[in-house]
Amino acid sequence: MRGVPGLAEDGGSAVVDFTLTSALLLFVFMAVFQLGLTLHVRNTLVSCAAEGARYGAREGASPAQGAQRTRDLVTRTLSSRFAGDVTTSTDTTAAGVRVVVVSVDAPIPIIGPLGPDDGLHVRGRAFAESQ
Repeated sequence: MRGVPGLAEDGGSAVVDFTLTSALLLFVFMAVFQLGLTLHVRNTLVSCAAEGARYGAREGASPAQGAQRTRDLVTRTLSSRFAGDVTTSTDTTAAGVRVVVVSVDAPIPIIGPLGPDDGLHVRGRAFAESQ
């Protein structure tokens, strides 16, 4: 069967269309996957820091024990790579209540060459039981 007179042949353009569309969809999929992975790691770190702060704020416990608990939780749930920089401090609110603060600084998990070069900084806080 012959094409319509006056129109150029478009044979082979399906391969080019498929390639260009696939590359664009792959890029969008990787970006969404990267965002999901980063949010998962961030939320897990927030949860571990909050649990460590609660552990360190118990009666008879120290903030250093809270930091160790946070390191253990991060290592078990994610990887020891994310548990490298865990610090604790104590703060006092305006009402004079002592608060245990656990801070975690971790790298952002990157699956491709593009992405932010800054890390994740999360904190967990808990009121100290002994006032």
